[in-house]
Amino acid sequence: MNPKWLLVATFVAGAALSWGVYVPLVHLATTKIGSNLRAFLMVGVAYFLVAVLVPSLFIFVLKNDPTAKPNVNWDTGSLIWGLLAGIAGAVGALCVIFATRDASILTNRITGPLLVAPLVFAGAPIINTIASMTIFAHGQKLPAPAPQFYAGLVIAALGMVMVMVYKPVDPTLAKAAAPAAAAPASSSSNSPAKP
Repeated sequence: MNPKWLLVATFVAGAALSWGVYVPLVHLATTKIGSNLRAFLMVGVAYFLVAVLVPSLFIFVLKNDPTAKPNVNWDTGSLIWGLLAGIAGAVGALCVIFATRDASILTNRITGPLLVAPLVFAGAPIINTIASMTIFAHGQKLPAPAPQFYAGLVIAALGMVMVMVYKPVDPTLAKAAAPAAAAPASSSSNSPAKP
């Protein structure tokens, strides 16, 4: 096995760990700060610290870009793609913040983030796969995937449905909903039968 796969696995694990704790961390920030937008502002500051200062250090100070390819450039068209990627990431982060807020209101402060993350991180790979095979295939003709590939996409979508259907329920909300659901049934069973 190529040892570079170990490096790939390490970075994949780092991304999974970072994104895996993102939703709970950002929800904790919104709770402590008391504002979703203020928490999102701190996410933006963090993006600046990590995504602007670190590359700037390598590119401009150390003069050593370990990721540079032979066609490296600062063309406007190329830079726009990078900006679009950043916008997609930032919009996704903002959507996560508001989804977590609303899910927490509908469920509770623990179940909200627990519910949002699996939905986002199950849906994103499906969209990524479809986009990579179509829009971002760059004109390459990809071989037809095996049926198991499509089965995997369906299973991921079913996983999203199962997360919604079998989400943890706050016991206090469940108790409050039970009498309301039972009331129409008991009133209809106590009403006299019509001739």
